[in-house]
Amino acid sequence: MTLDTNWVRSQFPAFSEPSLQGLSFFENAGGSYACQPVIHRLTRFYTERKMQPYGSSPPSELGGQEMDEARARMSAILGVEPDELSFGPSTTQNTYVLAQAFGQMMQPGEAIIVTNQDHEANTGPWRRLVDHGIEIREWQIDPDTGHLDPQGLEHLLDENVRLVCFPHCSNVVGEVNPVAEITALAHAAGAFVCVDGVSYAPHGFVDVGALGPDIYLFSAYKTYGPHQGLMVMRRTLGELLPNQGHHFNGGTLHKRFTPAGPDHAQIAACAGMADYIDAFYAHHVGGDAGPAARADAVHGLMRAHETRLLQPLLDAMKDRNSVRLLGPDTATDRAPTVALALNTPGEKAAEDLVAHGIIAGGGDFYAGRALDGMGVEESRGVLRLSFTHYTTADEIDKLLNALDDVL
Repeated sequence: MTLDTNWVRSQFPAFSEPSLQGLSFFENAGGSYACQPVIHRLTRFYTERKMQPYGSSPPSELGGQEMDEARARMSAILGVEPDELSFGPSTTQNTYVLAQAFGQMMQPGEAIIVTNQDHEANTGPWRRLVDHGIEIREWQIDPDTGHLDPQGLEHLLDENVRLVCFPHCSNVVGEVNPVAEITALAHAAGAFVCVDGVSYAPHGFVDVGALGPDIYLFSAYKTYGPHQGLMVMRRTLGELLPNQGHHFNGGTLHKRFTPAGPDHAQIAACAGMADYIDAFYAHHVGGDAGPAARADAVHGLMRAHETRLLQPLLDAMKDRNSVRLLGPDTATDRAPTVALALNTPGEKAAEDLVAHGIIAGGGDFYAGRALDGMGVEESRGVLRLSFTHYTTADEIDKLLNALDDVL
């Protein structure tokens, strides 16, 4: 089954916006375009429901219902219970709150394992717990490939480890880590698992319940939605950790790790992501299926399309003498987030691509530890080319021609 890119792009107003014509968007890892259902729901909430939700008036009741709908539908897609999904202002802040909770629960001498493949958002808050007497152990990447070897984790696990934190995939290495395998190793050692899904979720929502981690985090603004952080917290761990919300919310699982009041409109708009998945499924597949099964079918179509487009880019970059391709050179092993270490600063290369109608990114992307671990000068950074399922083969050709000129 082939992905219908014409239909897909019709769901994103950005592709018909006159001011964006002639530009091809290859900085999706920094934030995707928003789909029409999300924009519609956000606009409707701000124009028709903008008051305190869950009140007795009709617009207030409807506002609360739309917020509940977003939680119910997105949790069903992710294979968890509705109260196991919470919304926060960003994944960075959600992780920070989690770190405070673990810092209160853990004892000095107990350990947390982090990686140097992580984005700073899912490693910095945990590393700061050394100030509480918590031991931080670093699971290190291969300096040549950026690969995280599960055998390296086994050597770090013992009875003192309470938590293992790692990314579903890195925002510069791009390799898809085996979440289920790593989770099983950690659980067998008695540790909880926190997975940063920010760089993977744009390429398909996963069944978190089937994968098994205790925490799974991602950002809606990278999955065609508003600027919210979504966090799955499985019940066993969520009820064990100390409440970080208002004391009167301590008995409600999805409120325990949201210290501030929620953004009503943006939470409600997250239901638009579920609208998009359902419409995508109906157009491409059809028939009856549950939310997680529909999302899995859509995930497969997205990944197949992205893989087909990604391999020519990897082939063109891997043998260039002036370019170091970070991560795997086979598309099936990675997300379409391609970081290139060049002789020139990544930001300069990104600037040069703009003249060719290519929007890309340059810099360290908060992944300085990963770059340092692979011997890439952090101040020079990388050129990052990232796309998702709404990218076309013609845009890949345009990118390759532009890279020939710039590199």
